[in-house]
Amino acid sequence: MRVTVELDGHGLARVEMCRGAGNAIDLAMARALREAAEECEKARVRAVLLTGRGRSFCVGGDLKEFAALPEERLPRHLTDVTDALHVALRILAGLDAPLVVAVQGAVAGAGLGLVAAADVSLATTDAGFTAAYTAIGYTPDAGVSWSLPRLVGPRRAMDLLLTNRRVAAAEALGMGLVSRVVEPERLTEEATRTAAALARGATAAYGATRRLVDRALTAGLDEHLDAEARQLAVAAVSEEGREGVAAFVAGRSARFTGGEIKEAGADRSPPRFTRLGSE
Repeated sequence: MRVTVELDGHGLARVEMCRGAGNAIDLAMARALREAAEECEKARVRAVLLTGRGRSFCVGGDLKEFAALPEERLPRHLTDVTDALHVALRILAGLDAPLVVAVQGAVAGAGLGLVAAADVSLATTDAGFTAAYTAIGYTPDAGVSWSLPRLVGPRRAMDLLLTNRRVAAAEALGMGLVSRVVEPERLTEEATRTAAALARGATAAYGATRRLVDRALTAGLDEHLDAEARQLAVAAVSEEGREGVAAFVAGRSARFTGGEIKEAGADRSPPRFTRLGSE
């Protein structure tokens, strides 16, 4: 069992990497992450919480697996690994559901890509981040060369990708690589609380906001202002928009149902998870 997927009944999915040994990504792990993302998509979840069991979140690819392969098989194997991992990232990026990532210990390589893919990322005070790719003569995958410049800027991204220096949690927070830093004993509670609150929110509005922010990095100002205006007009007459304004006028909490999930906004109890089948 390399990845588990649990649902709480209110639209929150908790995806946990649980391979041990730093949750290094071998082919089976990459495929399990893809299957987990597919399960989240099929279940129409409203938020995803990604965690890694053990001392470290994810140390990147499984170099021992790679080194054990004959040279003629290695390129095909690496393509299979990245194909599966990249499908998982594409699916998670395409959901309306926000992605929350909880990070502890060592984060390297593709693990850095998983962190950078998050909408909200929480790290413990003892977490450390390194790109690691060029240190072994490899090049980035897991979207690292795309997401890192967008989070920390091109010059800082090049520094991290070329020098492979370790970035402590406080510096990662300062450069925008993570959203918050918490004490280790608070990570699970804080990350779960954050993800559960998002799962009770306006899911369609979250998805539209994710897409607006993503497109803003390549669109011109005039084009983007027009896109914002169009999207706001759509949101205002949506079920979520009508409920949100009605709740504000009435002085009550909004009850965003997220389609098939009923009265999710009214329940503030801690989430109770049910495990789904996943390799």
